[in-house]
Amino acid sequence: MLGTLFKKLGVKFSLNDPQWGRNSQNDNKQNNDGKKPNNGPPDLDKLWQDFNQRLTRLLGNKNGGGDSGGGGFNPGMKGAGVGVGAIAAVVALLWLASGFFTVQEGQTGVVMTFGKYSHSTTPGFNWRWPYPIQSHEIVNVSQVRTVEVGYRANAKNKQPKEALMLTDDENIIDIQFAVQYTLKSASDWVFNVRDPEETVRQVAETSIREIVGKNKMDFVLYEGREKVALDTSQLMQQILDRYKAGVQITNVTMQGVQPPEQVQAAFDDAVKAGQDRERQKNEGQAYANDVIPKARGAASRLLQEAEAYSARVTANAEGDASRFKQVLTEYQKAPAVTRDRMYLDTMQQIFANTTKVMVDAKSGSNLLYLPLDKLISQSVANAVPGSGSTASSAGAASPGMKDGASTVETRPQPDDRSRDSRDSRDREGR
Repeated sequence: MLGTLFKKLGVKFSLNDPQWGRNSQNDNKQNNDGKKPNNGPPDLDKLWQDFNQRLTRLLGNKNGGGDSGGGGFNPGMKGAGVGVGAIAAVVALLWLASGFFTVQEGQTGVVMTFGKYSHSTTPGFNWRWPYPIQSHEIVNVSQVRTVEVGYRANAKNKQPKEALMLTDDENIIDIQFAVQYTLKSASDWVFNVRDPEETVRQVAETSIREIVGKNKMDFVLYEGREKVALDTSQLMQQILDRYKAGVQITNVTMQGVQPPEQVQAAFDDAVKAGQDRERQKNEGQAYANDVIPKARGAASRLLQEAEAYSARVTANAEGDASRFKQVLTEYQKAPAVTRDRMYLDTMQQIFANTTKVMVDAKSGSNLLYLPLDKLISQSVANAVPGSGSTASSAGAASPGMKDGASTVETRPQPDDRSRDSRDSRDREGR
């Protein structure tokens, strides 16, 4: 503004000005000594007088000449007020216009009054009081931010100080994981923590150390990876909420979980031994699953056969006892008839199961022919189940057999019961 004003007044304060060190045009016409000015340095009083005259003409003092009585700055009060007011208005407008700012979609503007939080703005065109009254900071709340623990940018670029952790069974494991999060409160993110990203990293490291310290090494290495990540995410969210950091944890991803490099070979051997043990256990279990059902089936079959035999024997015994009681009842009613019937039934059973040879007793021949070959063959046939020995034995007879021939049978000796029944029958006949 002053540069523009000086330009309009025609005042030049430059060492490169060719007129520097010379008098003005009015000074060339007249000076106090009546002599031509020399080439010496300019008179500061003359410069100031010239500046006052030009400023007076600019601000509207028509009557004031170049060398008026006082020779000083004496503008008109009305013109001076208008000029100063215009300059002040322009400066005020420029100052107020500096308070406009734009917030993009997915961002939030945090407005501060003298450094203290005032309010948050929505996306779009916004205004605040210009500096130094208010200031603002734009925060991207939709961006998914990532913090890495145990490594930086690459899994090979490990950070052992962060990655090595102690488990519940006093083993050391190496863990690298990444935490993804967004912002749920821009004001909390800006004001409540000094270094937000470093705070999130330290909270993540603290949380996973607590979770790993409560679990066994095998659980963390194998089946418990997802559970460890989930528990870590929940614990981080609880801690950050207590800090009022304005952070929302979205995901915890395990990049690598393994033993330390110094014991990796020994650990691999232990893992292989464990796998061999599990394989042999599985083979033994498979063999047991094959043999045990068969043994149980055989035992069940034998048990059922024994039960069936027991039931059969018991049923036969009960049937014999019932039949004996019935025979006893009939015997008490008619002893002679009952004995004859029992004798006939016994002889029928005996003759049905013995080999018979028909002999002609009337011819009086002393020569008796016995077909031993047929008898032997019939005996062998009777030993085979399902053979029709009864029908064939009934027709076995010696050649030359005549009518009226008697039957000679070969049978085993009668048992004591048959002998007793025969003796009793003989006694009754007497």
